[in-house]
Amino acid sequence: MRRSALGLALLALGAAGAGWAAYEKLDSNITADNDAASELARYEKERPTALVRGAQNVLLIGSDSRSGDGNGRYGHDAGAGRSDTVILLHLAADRRSATAVSLPRDLMVDVPGCRRADGSRSAPVFTLFNYAFASGGSACTIRTVEKLTNIRIDHHVVVDFRGFQEMVDAVDGVQVCLKEPIDDKDARVRLPAGRVTLDGEQALGYVRARKSLGDGSDTDRMERQQRFLGALLGKVRSDGVLLNPAKLYPVLDAATSSLTTDPGLASLRGLYDLVRGLRTLPPERVQFLTVPRTSYPSDPNRDQLVQPAAGKLFTRLRADRPVEVVKRLPDDSAAKSSATASASPGYGDGGESRGDGMSSEKSPPAPEPTPTFRGNTAAQDACG
Repeated sequence: MRRSALGLALLALGAAGAGWAAYEKLDSNITADNDAASELARYEKERPTALVRGAQNVLLIGSDSRSGDGNGRYGHDAGAGRSDTVILLHLAADRRSATAVSLPRDLMVDVPGCRRADGSRSAPVFTLFNYAFASGGSACTIRTVEKLTNIRIDHHVVVDFRGFQEMVDAVDGVQVCLKEPIDDKDARVRLPAGRVTLDGEQALGYVRARKSLGDGSDTDRMERQQRFLGALLGKVRSDGVLLNPAKLYPVLDAATSSLTTDPGLASLRGLYDLVRGLRTLPPERVQFLTVPRTSYPSDPNRDQLVQPAAGKLFTRLRADRPVEVVKRLPDDSAAKSSATASASPGYGDGGESRGDGMSSEKSPPAPEPTPTFRGNTAAQDACG
């Protein structure tokens, strides 16, 4: 029998007498993004339609706003902040796979006119992707993603710096593998090489660091974020968090208190209904990749989509069809994140010759091979 959200909260608390109080606390932790819901309803007619019943597309937004408790130590901003990280999470209708696609903040996109926090409206503009969140918050980011991908966004989740740290600390840290030491003053992190268990503040610095790690690109940073999320998922599963009330409650408390979501997810029941089918999902079926991109011609510090690979990815996710990821593609020099997919073979109108002067019947078209993208899965060892 399917467990209810109330049952999950009771399990997390592990004390029947205080179960309802725990449920109420966790349930009230989540902030509903009602303004975004109203703005999206205003543009309902222009939004994409959902194609596959049961499939879900969730936009995960990491905000770099410094306005929340404890966020000011990472600098100051003049407004609501920017989308430091945006991930399109596709949950298959059968809940047998999940695909997380990172969207670069420096990607050049068409941002529609959006409602600002002061009630005024911005003009449509072709600019950096993270301008959407700075200009019009989550609703503007969702409309921009939908325009870019033609994928209907069913839900969205916004988390800030403090929330990220608390979630990592709630699972007693996450282990990563560092090929070389890190000393990044901007990201406020200093770590030795090798296997290291990061606490919340160290983890935040690790996923935010850019110029001091790898090739200094945002693509490299996104791949590091993906590996960390895979390691976090592995920690939650392997450490028995989901089955240990003493460990589960702090994780739920940290997670719910750091979230701003659409009204449909702004409750324990809403969150549980979304993820209940993912508890037994194999780690190798949780995939991470960055949307196929390359440098923008007029500015190497900006990105643009690689076509037709990006279009193929979006089309398959919208239709709830599978994609596959590998660490390295046959030609990784063409673009840091691209796709390979051979076209179905063509067939002549007259069929193939049998060699006896007679023509065989036309063969049916071969099924299109599953496209492969550079990425990783939650099952891959960060040190592998």
